[in-house]
Amino acid sequence: MLTYALVGLEPRRVEVEAHLQKGVPSFAIVGLADRACQEAKERVRSGIVSAELEWPLRRITVNLAPAELRKEGSGFDLTIALAILAASHQIPAASLREHAAVGELALDGRVRPVGGALVVAEGARRAGIEFVLCAAESAREVALAGVDPVPVHHLAEAVAYIRGDWLPEPPPLTANGRVPFTCPDLAEVKGQRRGRRALEIAAAGRHNLLLAGPPGTGKTMLARRLPGILPPLVREEALEVTRIHSVVGLLPSGQPLVAEPPFRAPHHSSSMPAIVGGGSGPTPGEASLAHRGVLLLDEFPEFQRPVLEALRQPLEDGVVSVARANGRAVFPARFQLVATMNLCPCGGRGDAAGCSCSAARLAHFREKLSRALLDRFDLVVAMPRPRAAELDGSGEETSALVRERVQAARERLETRPPRMSSEARVLLTEAVERLPLSGRGRARVARVARTIAALAGAEEIAREHLAEALSYRIPPELTGT
Repeated sequence: MLTYALVGLEPRRVEVEAHLQKGVPSFAIVGLADRACQEAKERVRSGIVSAELEWPLRRITVNLAPAELRKEGSGFDLTIALAILAASHQIPAASLREHAAVGELALDGRVRPVGGALVVAEGARRAGIEFVLCAAESAREVALAGVDPVPVHHLAEAVAYIRGDWLPEPPPLTANGRVPFTCPDLAEVKGQRRGRRALEIAAAGRHNLLLAGPPGTGKTMLARRLPGILPPLVREEALEVTRIHSVVGLLPSGQPLVAEPPFRAPHHSSSMPAIVGGGSGPTPGEASLAHRGVLLLDEFPEFQRPVLEALRQPLEDGVVSVARANGRAVFPARFQLVATMNLCPCGGRGDAAGCSCSAARLAHFREKLSRALLDRFDLVVAMPRPRAAELDGSGEETSALVRERVQAARERLETRPPRMSSEARVLLTEAVERLPLSGRGRARVARVARTIAALAGAEEIAREHLAEALSYRIPPELTGT
């Protein structure tokens, strides 16, 4: 019987073999199975008995081949049970060759869903297998891989299907597997015109954004509305995101396809493996869960500095490579980084109330963020406290209107990106000479200017587009200059 183990996000073929011989009744699982997989012995025995099938009173040995590949999790239960039933001649072994299986068994024989069903189905498709036995809750997820799911609620149903006595009903599918998308609306943000403008530019050009300012100015509120103005994912992107969320077991119930850009906002106490991925597994972290979406780091300086510095490589390469003694896993991590922070420890800098921090305290605060990390933000906005008239105002643009402009700008950037005009090129050269602008900073300013021109519907990057892009560079409050 065939199934697949997960190594990072990749399926690795596992053949489940069962051997019965005379002797004192026992049950052993070999093939480098972890604790959860070893505990399948009790779940499989109880599940077979609960399905009113015969438990073989023999010496049972189940081998998970290849033996050098570590097997983790409970997703092998269903495959092990079917292999034992085939070895005891209770189901035809020939029928199992056309199927793969994935699922956990309950003690009463119910088949429970497990994470990574989509990846298992993709492995089966590559091997030319057209049918995958799985839990009924995983059927729509398995169908995304292009194979035919065989949804079963109970081990007895799986046995009846293999015997040819029962056929499951096809899983009900919504249009493209999509569900309605809900997100806080941008119209709820009062004032902060510059912050709203930067948010629109970030959405159109997939730029990293840092919002800095006193407490209560709406930094987090604004950042949490970025997913609402992002266009939906195309099919290939949605499958990439769904694969990651499937492996981690975070697919929402009834939503087989993650069709909207994901949004992740981890707490500032999160560890490095939680953010960038890792562990003994290893497993994807928040950076990979935000792939093709938004990673919000609220209270940016409160994160541990090694955690923040570990984000520099995925911000450049779009992947996280986790190496272990027994192998290496590569997780996609092409996300938009959005961060919020105060300008000083007390939060008063940039506010009318003033700052009470000493020079030493300010220097220690700035040391939490390296210049190399700040240089990877395309847009840095110092957000002042909004005035009373702005807070009492109304009629701000909704997320739907901004989303339309963002979608149009992205189409222009993909089909006919604006060219740099000679006037803008001269200004950029002057900026490199006069400002502390690195080579990376120059390239990022040019990218932001191109996005601004695309939002304006211009064919060329004009001088004013580049000037606006330069205004979003790192403010002196963050560098001490």
